[in-house]
Formats: sequence, C-alpha cells, structure tokens
Amino acid sequence: MKKIYNTFILAILFSVIVKAQNTKPEVLRIINKVNHYWQSNNKAEVRAFWDNAAYHTGNMEVFALTKDENYRKYSETWAAYNQWMGAKSTDKSQWKYKYGETDDYVLFGDWQICFQTYIDLYHLDPQEHKIARAKEVMEYEMASPASDYWWWADGLYMVMPVMTKLYKTTGNKQCLEKLHEYFSYANSIMYDQETGLYYRDAKYVYPKHKSVNGKKDFWARGDGWVFAGLAKVLKDLPKNDQHRKEYISKYKRMANAIIESQQAEGYWTRSMLDAAHAPGPETSGTAFFIYGLLWGINNGYLKEKTYLPAAIKGWKYLSKTALQENGKIGFVQPIGEKAIPGQVVDQNSTSNFGVGAFLLAGCEYYRFLKK
Repeated sequence: MKKIYNTFILAILFSVIVKAQNTKPEVLRIINKVNHYWQSNNKAEVRAFWDNAAYHTGNMEVFALTKDENYRKYSETWAAYNQWMGAKSTDKSQWKYKYGETDDYVLFGDWQICFQTYIDLYHLDPQEHKIARAKEVMEYEMASPASDYWWWADGLYMVMPVMTKLYKTTGNKQCLEKLHEYFSYANSIMYDQETGLYYRDAKYVYPKHKSVNGKKDFWARGDGWVFAGLAKVLKDLPKNDQHRKEYISKYKRMANAIIESQQAEGYWTRSMLDAAHAPGPETSGTAFFIYGLLWGINNGYLKEKTYLPAAIKGWKYLSKTALQENGKIGFVQPIGEKAIPGQVVDQNSTSNFGVGAFLLAGCEYYRFLKK
C-alpha cells in the first residue's frame, strides 16, 4: 500500500513539474518559432550532405506533428534540388565509403542520411523516383562483402534509420540483416562495455586517447547520434526482429549512462564524463539526448519516474538558454568530431544539425504533454 501511495505522489509531483515548465501550446509555439526562423534565414537549395540532412529529419518530425504544408514543401524543395540523391556518381566502380565529400563517396553514410527524408516524403506522396536512388545505393551496398561501413558514431544516426525505413517501405529483409551486421561491426570498435557509451571512432578509445584529466572521453554529440539513432530504429523495427532485444539493451544502458552524466543546469558537456575538459553548455548533444529520453518515455521503454526529471531539466535548458529571443538556437558546437578544450561555444553558435536535434526534442516533449 505504501509503495502505491508513493508512486501516486510521484505521479502528481511530475505532473506539477511538467505543467510548471511548459504547456502544449507553448511548446508548439517554440517549435514553430525555431523552425520558422531557420527556414526564413536559410534557403532549401543546399546539398544533401549530413548536416543539412540532419536538419530535415527534425523538420519532417515537425511536419508530422503540425501538418504545416510549408514545412513539407521546404524538404520537398531540398530533395528535388538534389535530384532525390545523396552523392551523385553513377560509376559504381568508383563508389567509396570512407570519409569524403565528393560525389564518388556514395557509400559513405554522411551522403545517405538524406534517404530518411526522401522515404518519409515518398510515403506522403508515393512516386517511385523519390526512393529509386535510396534503393539503388543501399541494395548495392548490402550486396557487397564489406561490413565496416559504420566506423564512426555519427554514422549510426545517419544510416541505421535508413535501413529500417527502407525495410518498412520495400519489405526487403536484407535491410534488417545488414543493419545488425553493420551495427555489430560498429560495436566491435566503438562500444565501451564498462559505461555503455560509444567512443566517436577507434581513434578515441581509452586508454589510447584520454580527456585532459586522464578520463574516458565520450563526445556528447557522438553519443547523441547513437542514442537518437537507436530510438529511430526501435520505432520502425518489427516487433519480432530477432535482434530487437539487443537494440533495446544498448538503448537502455545508454539511457542510464546519459542521465548519470547530466549537469545540474540540464545540459551535457561536450566530454560527457569530464566536464572540465570542455566546460559549459552544448545544445546538439543535449537535444539528441532529450529526444531519445522522451521517445523512450513516450513509447514505454523508459520509466517516467526515473527519466522524466532529466528530460525536463534538459528541455528547460533547451527552451530557456539555447533558444534565443529571435528563434535562433545557440550553444551548438561547430562541425567536428570531438570535445575541444578552449573552443568557444556561445549563444551565437548555431548550425543546421543542432536545429534539427532541437526540433526532434521539442516534438517528443509535445507528444509527452499530449499524453
């Protein structure tokens, strides 16, 4: 009886906290303000590389929530500008998958994240040309003998959801088989068994690489990519997938490590376990964490009483500190691959992928409040 009473009191307390933080109309106002600011100040006609494509994953979530046709048209314009392709080489003998920004790096995940948005747009208005390139590229990749396509943490967000979305669209079971094969390779080189977190890539594995205070150096945005990517995978993965328990286990272990390393102000520092390495707030990693936590709460994977306080603190940081008066999202660490001591990240530091992450978090918070 006492346990039931305590749970009841906690539920009331959480409800009071949430209502004190934000209401549905206020969260929706913030989401629209941020997205309108970005689209008003940035043209849609830009390349389909990862940073722009990461923004569009957030924009499509906002469209799913609001049904605002202006948001859909913005992503549709971007997709059409890029001919519904990532890297555009047609010579398969030249296709590469290590790091590269030219059109021959077709198999590099940073050129494949765009397929997430193309597939989403296809489902709104099914026309084969929208997913033809995604199918061509991913089917070619899956037919190759290589397994080491995802050699950096970011790649798990870029491409894992492409595999599950493509499976749902085509029914090709190879998408799920290769998803696990590539994920297993990524775990073999980046996953830290002790903490449940991911190094950005093999260069940063402890003790080969250490933070300034000799600790394991887990880059917040890198782990944010993985955590958000796992949430997206679980969203679309069949309930009877043979590896589902493994994805859930990785996701829940990350959730525990994430809430344990949150700062009192609600954000995560760039080096998660060594706040002194690169102190101060950072928005992109924080936003991906909040998205992943709220998604887990909303879908029954994470217990509300354990994870909601961290999510609320994080949203408070995002909506009160990261969000600037004009709608700009600040404190986004610039493009890079690690926490850099001395790097200035302030209210004027913004970027497309950081805005996308903020929008993802806002949409999940709205859905939580709607419940």
